[in-house]
Amino acid sequence: AAGSCRRRRLAPLNEDNGRFLLLAALIAAYLSAGATVFSALESPSEAAAQLRWNRTLHNFSRIFNISLPELRAFLRSYEAAMAAGIRVDALRPRWDFPGSFYFVGTVVSTIGFGMTTPATVAGKVFLIVYGLFGCAGTILFFNLFLERIISLLAFIMKACHERQLRRSGLLPPNFRRGPAMSGVGSLVGWKPSVYHVMLILGIFAITLSCCASAMYTAVEGWNYIDSLYYCFVTFSTIGFGDLVSSQNAAYQNQGLYRFGNFIFILMGVCCIYSLFNVISIVIKQVLNWVLKKFECRCCPKCHKSSARLGRRNAITPGARLRRHNISIDADGQYDSDTEGRRLSGEMISMRELTASNKVSLAILQKQLSETANGYPRNVCINTRQNGFSAGVGALAIMNNRLAETSDSR
Repeated sequence: AAGSCRRRRLAPLNEDNGRFLLLAALIAAYLSAGATVFSALESPSEAAAQLRWNRTLHNFSRIFNISLPELRAFLRSYEAAMAAGIRVDALRPRWDFPGSFYFVGTVVSTIGFGMTTPATVAGKVFLIVYGLFGCAGTILFFNLFLERIISLLAFIMKACHERQLRRSGLLPPNFRRGPAMSGVGSLVGWKPSVYHVMLILGIFAITLSCCASAMYTAVEGWNYIDSLYYCFVTFSTIGFGDLVSSQNAAYQNQGLYRFGNFIFILMGVCCIYSLFNVISIVIKQVLNWVLKKFECRCCPKCHKSSARLGRRNAITPGARLRRHNISIDADGQYDSDTEGRRLSGEMISMRELTASNKVSLAILQKQLSETANGYPRNVCINTRQNGFSAGVGALAIMNNRLAETSDSR
């Protein structure tokens, strides 16, 4: 059994990476299937509407003796002034396969530009079912991307931290990652700072937006500020729809541009999603700090009452571990919402709850340390019952993998 566990740890494709790649493949297949269905449902309706509009335009020109160029010029001014949905200039078909794929991509990513919407009843009904599972799967994909980008940053920052320790003489020159690191006090329990991760993700997001804006300025003809505005609105999944890329009938190097547009949107949304979640952790820290500052210190009577209540419910998470000197490779920190909240009529004491969850908490808090030091996750531990035991939410990922995310720091 030990040999099989060791072989699985050495395998380049572990359980988490396999799940990530499988989810990516399923999402690609899901997008292709959705684009096929929407193209079949909406393309005939779009073609019929275009035919009716062309017939109306020619009849109006003939009846009122207005030349088509003058009529088209008037309609262009109307579009600019009123932001009408009808377009005079030739545009790409909205419901062919590339257009439908672009549409389903904006649906599952929750961008929702709004320049393309289903017109048929069947299309609207299918969108409800399709978006339910598509949005859920894409959010899971974003969470797994966040987990991997944090692991990569942790590995790089760990290497930089070790280099600084070597230069300062705190690490021997021949130090290598492995079991020997447990004896090095300066590396025990080290985790990357959430502020450093936020800075790196912010720099990467700005660089990506600047590169994408340069592409849109050159291809779409927008000014650079409008391109930056479009990048933020799209990458943050706001999706106003006042500016939408890849909507003209033809472009120079059209296939290459569409591919680059897809990659920029995909990477931009993933990066901004990760950055938003890091910022949310910082915001949570700021709120906790403000709440501590405005604690009931102005009322000594209330403060003493709360202090007596805290002593009466004396069991708090981590206290039993510190009292009995139980050593686990973890920070021993818990969320502030659960500290000291034992009530007098509680059926399960905090002592029993802490003891029962001791192993699980240790495993969760060790994940980043193992990743940063080159240790693969041990998938043979009995407490790991499924792939989502550590949580799939973005806040759970950030709290388990970054430092400075608890109230005590």
